[in-house]
Amino acid sequence: MINSSLNKIPIGVRYMLMSALAFSLMSSCVKLVHTYGIPVFEIVAARAIVSLLISYADVKRKGICVWGNNRKLLLTRGVTGSLALICVYYAVSTLPLAEATILQYLNPVFTAILAILFLKEKIHISTIICIFCSIIGLVLMVGPGLTLNHVQQLPLFSIGIALLGAFGSGVSYIIVKRLSTTEDSSVIILYFPLIALPLSVILLGNDFVMPSKEALGLLLFVGIFTQFGQVGLTKAMKTEVASKATAYSYIQVVFSIVLGWLVFSEVPSVWTLAGGAMIVFGAFVNVIGSLRAQKTVKV
Repeated sequence: MINSSLNKIPIGVRYMLMSALAFSLMSSCVKLVHTYGIPVFEIVAARAIVSLLISYADVKRKGICVWGNNRKLLLTRGVTGSLALICVYYAVSTLPLAEATILQYLNPVFTAILAILFLKEKIHISTIICIFCSIIGLVLMVGPGLTLNHVQQLPLFSIGIALLGAFGSGVSYIIVKRLSTTEDSSVIILYFPLIALPLSVILLGNDFVMPSKEALGLLLFVGIFTQFGQVGLTKAMKTEVASKATAYSYIQVVFSIVLGWLVFSEVPSVWTLAGGAMIVFGAFVNVIGSLRAQKTVKV
């Protein structure tokens, strides 16, 4: 029964849900490893090393060209993705996990707008409903606690960096969607660590901290979970329109609530649960809309 229901979910949606879960686990590991005194740029570099090894092995396994076809756009994707990743890691390390995740996942809104402008995509009503419900859910989760005093307690610089990370992620998603028509997903993913590794090493400078065994293990998991997230994201963008695929990334907020409770003993409030319910409802509407659209095409 469960397998039958899962098989009805579009493959692109399943990839995006896998990506959201993996990125949630990655964020938790980033926050944990930062408590060991590991600088953000070192975390980015460690993540890039793991991803580079896995991606390169995957490309060689497929027997395809490492450098791809559209090298300029691949390099652009690598740069925008790397800068967005640095912003996201900084936000996760310096803000509460819930706030950092909420700010980061404004990117589907940016993606939808950019998809209209640059990819000339049409946004289905189900996607609009999903984004609308998700935004309401985010407001329900964070709104009641955002009193004037609370806002002043949050680092404004970190909030700005988080928003830049969300915008950069949106730009990266659009580039990935464009590249998915000419490039293999493994090549697209490979360019990410190719840029992120040297960039993070340069920015790290002399601030390197020798990690303990526990921190080293967490750094390894940061790379592994991020790789899973990138694979799911890239494959989702190849099978779904950009605005619809990334709308599902809002489900990461729900995953973060669960992980925050399990890992950081953060008990969600009633408002947080209500917001999470709205996000899940929006995702459900998007699934139904996608299934109906596929049936219409077949007919």
